[in-house]
Amino acid sequence: MPILNSIAAWLMKKRIHQIELFMKYPNDVQEEWLSKLLKNGASTEFGKKHGFASITNYEQFKKQVPLQDYESLKPYIERIRRGEQYLLWNEEVKWFAKSSGTTSDKSKFIPVSPESLNGCHYNGGRDMVAIHCVNTPETNLFTGKNLALGGSHQTDYFGDYESYHGDVSAIVIQNLPMWAEYFRAPDLNIALMSNWEDKLKQMVNTTMNANVTSMAGVPSWMLVLLKEILKEKKVSTMKEVWPNLEVYFHGGVSFTPYSEQFKRLLDNESISYLELYNASEGFFGIQDQRNVKELLLMLDYGIYYEFIPVEDVDKENPRVYNLAEVNTETVYSMVISTTAGLWRYQLGDTITFTETSPYRFVIAGRTKHNINVFGEELMIHNAEKALHMACEKTHAHIVDYTAAPVFMGEENGAHEWLIEFDKEPNNLEYFIDVLDKSLKQLNSDYEAKRFNNYILKMPIVRSLPKGTFIAWMKSKNKLGAQNKVPRLSNERLYVEEIKALIDC
Repeated sequence: MPILNSIAAWLMKKRIHQIELFMKYPNDVQEEWLSKLLKNGASTEFGKKHGFASITNYEQFKKQVPLQDYESLKPYIERIRRGEQYLLWNEEVKWFAKSSGTTSDKSKFIPVSPESLNGCHYNGGRDMVAIHCVNTPETNLFTGKNLALGGSHQTDYFGDYESYHGDVSAIVIQNLPMWAEYFRAPDLNIALMSNWEDKLKQMVNTTMNANVTSMAGVPSWMLVLLKEILKEKKVSTMKEVWPNLEVYFHGGVSFTPYSEQFKRLLDNESISYLELYNASEGFFGIQDQRNVKELLLMLDYGIYYEFIPVEDVDKENPRVYNLAEVNTETVYSMVISTTAGLWRYQLGDTITFTETSPYRFVIAGRTKHNINVFGEELMIHNAEKALHMACEKTHAHIVDYTAAPVFMGEENGAHEWLIEFDKEPNNLEYFIDVLDKSLKQLNSDYEAKRFNNYILKMPIVRSLPKGTFIAWMKSKNKLGAQNKVPRLSNERLYVEEIKALIDC
């Protein structure tokens, strides 16, 4: 096993040279990928419609191909799901990642081509391991198992034609090469179970006595698993269960509200926490520096990037820039063209570059994942930071939360926060006060609307019974490792559903 570990770590580290090349020549790499994408897309129905064969540079691409979103590509995607091919990409596409970014009944089915699966999603998984190996020279990662929290998938029948949809994690796990199973836990038949509660029990039973050296998954669901293992093993920290754990690869939601809980439960200062920016549409960024939160934009995964200043997102003719044109002072909405046939696709995520040599960034939030009913422009990154400050001041730990506006009636408006605490604040009123002051400090628009309570009054915070969010997710048939609680909403649908569930 030590020899195998050394060989595997050496192979991983070889990839770093290629990463260094795109860090050094980012714009050249992006231009090459635009050319490759257009060449492969030229024979598709979408490519013929927009004259891909005649496009020779970015300015032409921007002029000839309109910006897209899911609704504009949905007619193509639905036809592909039913068996028509070569509409968006020049190879057969049978897998579709079902988007689970919200708990609404409406789902998105994102095409996953063989090329995007291998050249993007798999490469992202490989590179997160390679980066950890470089940052941890004495790694023993390959002496044990990687615990991966995944979702499930199912078959769709359209007459005699079959296609498949599921969480992107399930698609990745289902199609992994056989040798990868040697390093992964739990077994495939458990990892792809559709019933989350049954899966959780099986995962606890099969992993609590394993030699787990790394973990990967959404923080909120990973915490559920860890707590169940601790309960079953009757121990206080995971260090007693997995003493050789080296790294936790996390993504999907901000890690900020969960960081203290993980440090407490894992009880091991040598563990690395590496953030990933991966989604149904692709794998975009990896935290390449230990203890530095910025993510490196991965430029050789078959994705061509464009960026819209967030203030232009809803304009009829927004400004759109390629990578060479961005700066470190603007919040951008991401636009991607990919080897799965997503052309100039508006992802809905916003980022801010922290440097452009190389291109590193932080995730700002979602273009529609905010509260802006009263002109307060409360973004997710404001909320996460403010909650973190309030938790620090009151020694609280949060499991999950959601927030929505209280609309103006006879009284002024407010924000209502439903929070499930793992550890209650020592003083809830003080928690609310710190939350409010922190939001004012972080967001001038919020501060202006809070002035003298003229528009917004103090936040309303309701502490929910433990297990509330899991019960709500279960009621929505959204239990599972890739489903996430919506954080901020301009409507009260989620808040009212949860309050009705607990008769709040």
